[in-house]
Amino acid sequence: MARIYSTRTANILEVDTGPVLLEDDVIWLDLLHPTMEEEAGYEAQLSIDLPLREELKSIEPSSRLYRDNGALYMTATVVSKTTGGLSEASAIGFILHDNRLVTIRYSEPKAFDIFGSYIMRHPHDFQSGASILAALLEAIVDRAAEVMENVSLEIDALSNDIFAARTDKPQNMAAGEKLGEALKSIALHQNLMAKIRDSLVSLGRVVRFLCLSEAIMKNKALDEQLRSVDRDIASLTDQASFIGNNITFLLDASLGLINIEQNAIIKIFSVAAVAFLPPTLVASIYGMNFEHMPELHLKYGYAFALAAMLASALIPFIYFKRKRWLQ
Repeated sequence: MARIYSTRTANILEVDTGPVLLEDDVIWLDLLHPTMEEEAGYEAQLSIDLPLREELKSIEPSSRLYRDNGALYMTATVVSKTTGGLSEASAIGFILHDNRLVTIRYSEPKAFDIFGSYIMRHPHDFQSGASILAALLEAIVDRAAEVMENVSLEIDALSNDIFAARTDKPQNMAAGEKLGEALKSIALHQNLMAKIRDSLVSLGRVVRFLCLSEAIMKNKALDEQLRSVDRDIASLTDQASFIGNNITFLLDASLGLINIEQNAIIKIFSVAAVAFLPPTLVASIYGMNFEHMPELHLKYGYAFALAAMLASALIPFIYFKRKRWLQ
């Protein structure tokens, strides 16, 4: 599918029936899951090569940022599906050629929809592909900042749920269920933050590469806008590292709490085993079939054995309770 924006109509046209003729006023061509037919058709019209999906996944710096046939080729990692499950990080291609921006993507980051709505509300703010690219990169970075803020709030809530619950009502904190769910949530947040940090690094390289291009250096407003985006990326990268450290701490703390809960369970079984060991010993002694055992002929021998077993169980129990080993 292709999304086409032109300055004449100031509207985004969605086309899913194959390649269409691009007018001169088209300044943004957004290819979403393009087919081989669409790639071939638009390549012929634009007179440039459109990178395939496998080429977008390349991680070599020389393959992600380069100039060819008068066009700037840039590839950045952008995170999608940031809510409700495992997030995804996919490579998106940006091509700036003849005052026209071409984006190639095989995912649907929310930043593209947000920017699409914005460009519809402000049609006269964009008259070139370079201006759209600068604003689109800014929208992607702003979306990353929003996701990071949500992750930070969710981590704080999760931390309060784990530690505050144990402080107020420690006996109501079930390690097997509560902390198990917490670990799953922590793992998802850690995965998301790792992908966001990787995305910010790739976006920073794209912005710095773009700032050195002739189209940007001649436009003072766009140059300042991209430099502002670069500063935002640097600050967000530091913030991502900080949030990642908090997630790591929470993960270690959760694992420690699980160990404490498991040790408490083991302690209860150990105390019970020690408490019932003396009665077992008494029962074992009087369960032997030796001929000369005086207590077997006593009138109250059975009651004496029961009393001995009860006393041998109560004494360790009272001792453990006074030592607070049962709490």
